[in-house]
Amino acid sequence: MTDGMKPSALAPKSRGLSPLAVLDAGSIGGAPAWQVSWSSDGALLASCHGAPDPCVRIWRREPAPAASADRPHEEQEQDLWSLVATLDQVHTRTVRSVAFSPSAGTPVLASASFDGTVCIWEYFGDGDDAGGESAEQQDDGDGGGGEGQGGDARAGGWECTAQLEGHENEVKCVAWNGTGSLLATCGRDKSVWIWESFLPGGEGGAGYNPDAGGEGDGDGEFECIAVLHGHGGDVKCVEFAPSHGQWGDGDEILLSASYDDTIKCWAEDGGDWYCAATLSAHSSTIWSVAAAPGGVRLVSGSADRSLGIWKCYTSIEKKELFPDSVETSEGDGLWKCVGQLPSAHSLAVMCVHCAPSRAGHGRIATSGSDNAISIFREVGGATSDAPKFALDAFVDGAHSGDVNCVRWHPTNGSVLVSAGDDGAVRLWGYKA
Repeated sequence: MTDGMKPSALAPKSRGLSPLAVLDAGSIGGAPAWQVSWSSDGALLASCHGAPDPCVRIWRREPAPAASADRPHEEQEQDLWSLVATLDQVHTRTVRSVAFSPSAGTPVLASASFDGTVCIWEYFGDGDDAGGESAEQQDDGDGGGGEGQGGDARAGGWECTAQLEGHENEVKCVAWNGTGSLLATCGRDKSVWIWESFLPGGEGGAGYNPDAGGEGDGDGEFECIAVLHGHGGDVKCVEFAPSHGQWGDGDEILLSASYDDTIKCWAEDGGDWYCAATLSAHSSTIWSVAAAPGGVRLVSGSADRSLGIWKCYTSIEKKELFPDSVETSEGDGLWKCVGQLPSAHSLAVMCVHCAPSRAGHGRIATSGSDNAISIFREVGGATSDAPKFALDAFVDGAHSGDVNCVRWHPTNGSVLVSAGDDGAVRLWGYKA
């Protein structure tokens, strides 16, 4: 591992990352941008914002204009983005997390708020143009006020079709599983909730038939199947990952990161979810956890400024390599911290995200409360048991304040998006 890596000491103010566009410039004293989410095809981008204007904003990618002699070559190669919806009629406090469902068909978005609720948004616009006309084009001048939840002109064809309640207070994160059949939420009340989705397009909705007696809309489309307790503090982040047959009998595990400095691995067995492992390697709040493509590696980011690199060992490997391990039950696998980057940022690491394979093997994007974005790449000589990373790209002052979130584009390994306390949402170009 890179020992004592401090990006500000090893890189110029900007290296390997270049600004592509500012979707939302934010404003001094305005609402922070907390999180961003791409649709599975990368055609839509959602961001969520805090007080004094709690809302979700949705952008749509527009085809780049045809090349012309009076436009710089760089502009000709860049996509254009337009704001197509502002969802601000339901949540009453900061919207902390947002996530597009990976299911096919009608776009579906989940948002989690400090008001203790999770909202499910579906697109009901005309045609295949998910997002409809721009918010400015649709606004009829009355400042909104349309009928229904999220039904005003600014919503651009999006409608809130369900509100999930149960958390005692602030909901900090929302995440879908790989098929869109499950939704996980977590919050300040130290709990993790798992909801089954019966929306069309997700595997959970495959046999769902409103005409056969089911609910056609509203809360009937989601059912809480588990409420998980075990963390000793706020749960900051949740993420699903493949189980690879090493945890219970379900296809996926759920990871949760907390203020109590631990990560918990939750697994399903016979329809019941249980805590399969508690992972400890950090000395302060774990703000973010991300699974690498394939799901056999995890990366965690903490307020202690470090990144933790975790490997999943199979139950057979556990018996052979760690015969004295009592961290998990006999039939389960084993997560081990196989390396750390002790000074990945000069202040707290707020977000980590593993790149899609097309961005190059072993790329990790991180953002921090030091206003910076970094990309680390796995270097030659590294093994899965002893990974080594080098700082590959770095931007100091990426935002005017904490960089709360960074996300790789799902299909283009050269594009990232970030959100910050300054309210801005920015696109970045990465050159490997």
